[in-house]
Amino acid sequence: MPSTIAKPFQISGIGLHSGKTATVRVMPATPGEGRYFVRIDLPGEPSIPALVESVNQTTLSTELAAQTATVRTVEHLLAALTGSGIDNARIEIDAGEVPLLDGSAKQWVEAIATVGILGTEDWEPQREGRGRSYLQTNPQSPIPNLQSPIWVQETDAFVAAIPAPETRFTYGIDFEIAAIGKQWYSWTPSQESFAQAIAPARTFGLASQIEKVRQAGLIKGGSLDNALVCSDTGWLNPPLRFANEPVRHKLLDLVGDLSLLGTIPVAHYLAYKASHKLHVNLAKQLRALFTTP
Repeated sequence: MPSTIAKPFQISGIGLHSGKTATVRVMPATPGEGRYFVRIDLPGEPSIPALVESVNQTTLSTELAAQTATVRTVEHLLAALTGSGIDNARIEIDAGEVPLLDGSAKQWVEAIATVGILGTEDWEPQREGRGRSYLQTNPQSPIPNLQSPIWVQETDAFVAAIPAPETRFTYGIDFEIAAIGKQWYSWTPSQESFAQAIAPARTFGLASQIEKVRQAGLIKGGSLDNALVCSDTGWLNPPLRFANEPVRHKLLDLVGDLSLLGTIPVAHYLAYKASHKLHVNLAKQLRALFTTP
């Protein structure tokens, strides 16, 4: 049953790459509208669908575009909406980048929980336990099931989708820095809530790469308040929320990127050392597979 938020909510913050303040107002939307951004700061208030066809670039975040309008770093907010079961939402924003907040999806998820969810069956607030997520298998929902494996690969990094009886995500990372090292995490939405297991995981970076990335014109808004930073000797801003917080955050990004399908097919998604680019490329393959000519 498609759903939207019960009331609008608004959050402001700094964009990771632009360093500029933006205000996001998430509003209810009617069945069939889907999730989409509206650049209210631009003439004509152009709309940008949160769909894989809108992806413009994937350098250290996912950026969407429609005509001349763009919106960057959409993955955390979209993951929060999808993980909370919000199918339809109008997302008004007065700048070109979604605020990073604390580097996770936690504040977005909490805001959604505060305003509540409306089911389009009767447009009344859903009773507790009645809400669902596209990440959860529901026999009565129109979620397609993957019938054969597909994958994308770049050197030793890959993202794959494998047929499975219910949706599951497994992610692996491998860093030479001892504080991160090799991490794997597997998450099944029907067994663990997105709000508790995934949403609090923050973005992370390596201290040795910060200056190089900034010289490229990126992470102008990054700080120890909105990202975990790791050096050769350990984390600069502990404590971590999970012992394996980095790999959980990568899984969060994967959910946000796959949400650009509108509906995530039932499958086991397996990723290793992947990136927004590979996430989106897999989403494009899935879109082609489930699009009727």
